[in-house]
Amino acid sequence: MKRVLLLILTNLAVMLVLSVTAHLLGLNRFLTANGLNLGMLLAFSALMGFGGAFISLLMSKTIAKWSTGARVIDSPAHPTERWLLDTVQKLATRANLPMPEVAVYEGEPNAFATGASKSNSLVAVSTGLLASMTEEEVEAVLAHEIAHIKNGDMVTLTLIQGVVNTFVFFLARVVGYLVDSFLRRNDEEEASSGPGIGYMITVIVCEIAFGILASAIVMYFSRQREFRADSRAATLLGSRQPMISALYRLGGMDAGGLPQGMAASGIAGKQGLMALFASHPSIEERVSALQTRTQA
Repeated sequence: MKRVLLLILTNLAVMLVLSVTAHLLGLNRFLTANGLNLGMLLAFSALMGFGGAFISLLMSKTIAKWSTGARVIDSPAHPTERWLLDTVQKLATRANLPMPEVAVYEGEPNAFATGASKSNSLVAVSTGLLASMTEEEVEAVLAHEIAHIKNGDMVTLTLIQGVVNTFVFFLARVVGYLVDSFLRRNDEEEASSGPGIGYMITVIVCEIAFGILASAIVMYFSRQREFRADSRAATLLGSRQPMISALYRLGGMDAGGLPQGMAASGIAGKQGLMALFASHPSIEERVSALQTRTQA
């Protein structure tokens, strides 16, 4: 749950920074100068929503390395690192992808893929995962991450995030304008001077509330994306069994938390009471989907 919460907070933080910047630049006053201009507001919301999402995407690799302390393997220091590079290269070649950066970070069992494009990507695995799995299982995990890159999942989730951000920005300002107008309904002079403090406070509160609700939509698509990555990983490996074995192994582990926006790109995710906000399906669901796929 901590990983999903951090993912939500990261997106909310970007949105709030852009929102405060817009207020300081006087854009909110411009939009409401002659009443709320819904067409202009929608265009403004799309610019801010997609802008924030793509800023996060472009920073994803840098943030991943910084937040996990991941060390990119340039020159292998030991046989395990050489095996990692060779295995990722083999899988990338099978997937017809450029070689991604490969990194290792200290932590409990997990792995993730990130990057702004297929030609600018990163695959990272934790020391806990390397120590707890067989080579065949680690290869399955790496195939899963390569599948995320091949499927363009980082960009897809960014576009989805941009859409929901747009509606969060839009609806928050509509509600803010209505609340502010109601609070100043008997003060014509103040009302004509542009949005007041009631507008700003309402917008911020609504952006947080709507942003949390919108994250459930993003997490739904994240869960669907995991099924597709599992399926493509099985194709890359030529067998479903290594992926199933790796999933079962993860099911018996305490999957390590991923910081910031890396949660939805990991191989494993914990399930809690708030299933709508889970970035990953349960291990049982993923194994069942793999078995159904290969039996069809």
